[in-house]
Amino acid sequence: MARASVSRGVRDPLNAGPRSRPGIERYVIFASIVAATAAVVLLMMGRVPICACGYVKPWHGVVASAENSQHLSDWYTFSHIIHGFGFFGLFWLIGRRAGWAIGLRLVLAVVFESAWEILENTPTVINRYRATTIALDYYGDSVLNSLADIAAMVVGFTLAARLPIWLIVLLTIVMEVGVGLWIRDNLTLNIIQLIYPVESILRWQQG
Repeated sequence: MARASVSRGVRDPLNAGPRSRPGIERYVIFASIVAATAAVVLLMMGRVPICACGYVKPWHGVVASAENSQHLSDWYTFSHIIHGFGFFGLFWLIGRRAGWAIGLRLVLAVVFESAWEILENTPTVINRYRATTIALDYYGDSVLNSLADIAAMVVGFTLAARLPIWLIVLLTIVMEVGVGLWIRDNLTLNIIQLIYPVESILRWQQG
């Protein structure tokens, strides 16, 4: 009875209804371990810990630059926030009937995002980026940037857990259109050019 009364008094920070704080903390620890493991793997793959320039910037806005994807955030950070929106929706659809806790869904989202960060920094994908997108100066992410991308996904996931669906859809459209107009690239174009490159899109991106 005492345990039940304590649980009723504590709200899940990720808006999943009443849940005990130790449970959420456990999931946060699991997610942190997954991200830390990804960082170790990236280091073992030869990725630089921080930008080879030797300093860390909170924002780097020049896409056609060797420092792109090397600092804490850049134009592609918005894509990772949208990843979080998508993962929240995906694992809500898969796990709602099974009663998956919001914390479990968050851990799974971090697993998938971490796996993508590792895959994205393999020579095959890096060369694919350089051959089919405008990322001619892309040589992979720094480990710091990869961890920041995972964190951006978590921000997106958390927003999706708290905000109404219509607002999440609106934010996705605003970010995709805004980034697309500003740098001639976004998550949608990135996916298209990686999977099925379109020459006309590449010419438009190159200006």
